[in-house]
Amino acid sequence: MILELHGYHYSVYTRIARVALAEKGLTHRHVEVDPFAEAVSEGYLAMNPFQRVPTLVDGDFVLYETAAITRYIDEAFDGPALQPATAALRARMQQIVGVIDSYGYWPMVRQVFSHRVFRPHLGQAVDEDAVRRGLQASATVLRALEDLAGDGPWLLGEQLTLADIHLAPMMAYFAPAPEGGALLADFARLSGWWSRVAARPSMVRSAPGLPEVGG
Repeated sequence: MILELHGYHYSVYTRIARVALAEKGLTHRHVEVDPFAEAVSEGYLAMNPFQRVPTLVDGDFVLYETAAITRYIDEAFDGPALQPATAALRARMQQIVGVIDSYGYWPMVRQVFSHRVFRPHLGQAVDEDAVRRGLQASATVLRALEDLAGDGPWLLGEQLTLADIHLAPMMAYFAPAPEGGALLADFARLSGWWSRVAARPSMVRSAPGLPEVGG
């Protein structure tokens, strides 16, 4: 049975799950769900009462919350391991994921990307104060991640993990903003990491682009 991933095409969290699936070599069927729509289907709300995305369906097993989904993808299926072998590194991975979710998503995506890239693309008003506050908070996040990153090509060293997969889609929105890219350049480890992870086939093939104006 083919896995189903219900999610919004432009959601960083949907993309996180898609990248994890690709890194494990798994195929899936995408089911589009717009969590911002006025009316989300009752069928979807029966699977996820919080009206968030994504939700993974594996036969009779239904799972929401992105961190839970990516762990399930890694542990339930064959393919390259996406979690470290040691308790210390697994804890560090979870710490990085927590930092990204708790402190990174809002300033990097909803403030800097949304107001500097997404809104101008749609011809909508930009809140410059939101951009300023987003950059200030993002600097703290990037500094913390730079300090937490290990030696090697990936955030935890030689192994690509769920920490990399969690951060990459958010960075894909943040870095194209002029101020976001300039800020990222101040952090050598993260800059090098971003150049490597952005080129991975799982990232290239999952890129959502921007919506058509007026579409």
